[in-house]
Amino acid sequence: MLKDITLGQYFPDDTVVHRLDPRTKLVLTLVFIAALFVARGIVSYALMLAALVCCIAASRVGARALLKSIRPIIAVIAVTAALNVFFTRGTPIVRLWAITITREGLIGAAYMVTRLVMLISGTFLLTYTTSPISLTDGIESLLAPLKRIKLPVHEFAMMMSIALRFIPTLIEETDKIMSAQKARGADFETGSLIRRARALLPILIPLFISAFRRADELATAMESRCYHGGEGRTRMKKLAMSPGDYISLVCGAALALAVVLTNMAAP
Repeated sequence: MLKDITLGQYFPDDTVVHRLDPRTKLVLTLVFIAALFVARGIVSYALMLAALVCCIAASRVGARALLKSIRPIIAVIAVTAALNVFFTRGTPIVRLWAITITREGLIGAAYMVTRLVMLISGTFLLTYTTSPISLTDGIESLLAPLKRIKLPVHEFAMMMSIALRFIPTLIEETDKIMSAQKARGADFETGSLIRRARALLPILIPLFISAFRRADELATAMESRCYHGGEGRTRMKKLAMSPGDYISLVCGAALALAVVLTNMAAP
């Protein structure tokens, strides 16, 4: 299960999506999330789904990697769908004792599941096609106006990129610790939910020790390379917008406008 979590991983390639400026991808991701929460009705969701499928196809990441990103939260999606099905009032379809399934509940659950799947796929596509260094530069560039009010923009962007970068490392470390515990007789898969939760407690101490050790090693490595924050820091590769970036931004704005217009036209 832990190996299915692919957040923070980067799949290098030379596609149209990979070549986009990280600032463009960050803005498009925010626009996609906003439009996804504004979308209402089957036409709006169809537009969002078509745009997402086109981006996935252009990135050549593959449906398998995206399915891996969704698999760990299937339980959350299932619970969300069940809450919408059983606790939404409307036209009854099925009645089983005190449980009533309504038409509005089924429709709401379908919309909610679709929204969650597209939300996860869209946000994961950003990390799949953008290296942590490029992501850091993009976040820092977008937040550059906040430097005027003395906010540590560079440090904030660096912390976010380091956190994303070390998610796969911590997952791999957790998997190794669990394998070592299983070899010593630990059982993480049987028993009640409380018992399985207690069985996970011995994993936390070595995991925290490993995380702090890696953080100390990273700090030492950054200090040995004379890293002192973003002041006076230069970049080997400067961010530059290309015609493809402007076309992508126009397409993102057109998608958001289309979603708003379809919502206004919906009954």
